[in-house]
Amino acid sequence: MATIVHLSPIQTPPPSPRLFSSQTTPHLSFNLHPKPLSLPSISLRTYAPAKPRALVVTWAVKSLSETELVPVDGEEVAGKLPSETGVYAVFDQNGELQFVGLSRNIAASVLVHRKSVPELCQSVKVGIVDEPDRTVLTEAWKSWMEEHIKATGKVPPGNESGNATWVRQAPKKKKPDLRLTPGRHMQLTVPLEQLVDRLVKENKVVAFIKGSRSAPLCGFSQRVIGILENQGVDYESVDVLDEEYNSGLRESLKSYSNWPTFPQIFVNGELVGGCDILTSMHEKGELASLFKK
Repeated sequence: MATIVHLSPIQTPPPSPRLFSSQTTPHLSFNLHPKPLSLPSISLRTYAPAKPRALVVTWAVKSLSETELVPVDGEEVAGKLPSETGVYAVFDQNGELQFVGLSRNIAASVLVHRKSVPELCQSVKVGIVDEPDRTVLTEAWKSWMEEHIKATGKVPPGNESGNATWVRQAPKKKKPDLRLTPGRHMQLTVPLEQLVDRLVKENKVVAFIKGSRSAPLCGFSQRVIGILENQGVDYESVDVLDEEYNSGLRESLKSYSNWPTFPQIFVNGELVGGCDILTSMHEKGELASLFKK
């Protein structure tokens, strides 16, 4: 509210207010002649209501359509994108939006996408959020999502419910290795070869390896486990070196399969082979069809 000050009876020229920029605190003062008169400084503050966080986001991040598209067709993402907090939109080689994400390190997140789905991550739009708490990030992400949905009538494929392509999944807990006997001091009621036969026929994929699936004890077994994990196939593993619970298994298995070395991989009750054969099939792309049978 403006304040009116009356000064009398001294006749003086009208006071000249001093103008200040918005960067300094304004003070109003008057120089009166011939007799100087000083008044206390009056501090005037412009009232500005607190802005909601959503408004801060709107000013800090451009709209999705206004944001520049940055090509990321190589792995040198760090030099092209900021390692800051914000939102990002990923486009494929046809310029179609695939995913809208939020991250504490945009460059690192995009690099992960480049390595996992390079064909879907060809260019990116980035919006840096000035106040990087979770609420602000979410509001920025929502603004881009809503803009895209309004323009196209659909959610980006990577943001659809159930799509796990773009979201880093927690590692699954590894299954324990199977034990064929209750212990080496327990008397078996059936021959060990019969237990092996039942095992490979009742389970789709069985890998007889040296060591456990979580800690293979030879390079060939480690390679086999890596291939099976890469294929995402559900499989059982048996440690042929476990003399406590699988005593005598190595010799019994050699006799059963007529295969002298380990590891040995069975699919649908049939011996596929060892590490070399599985590696060759993997490199030729033949395992997917084998595991679907």
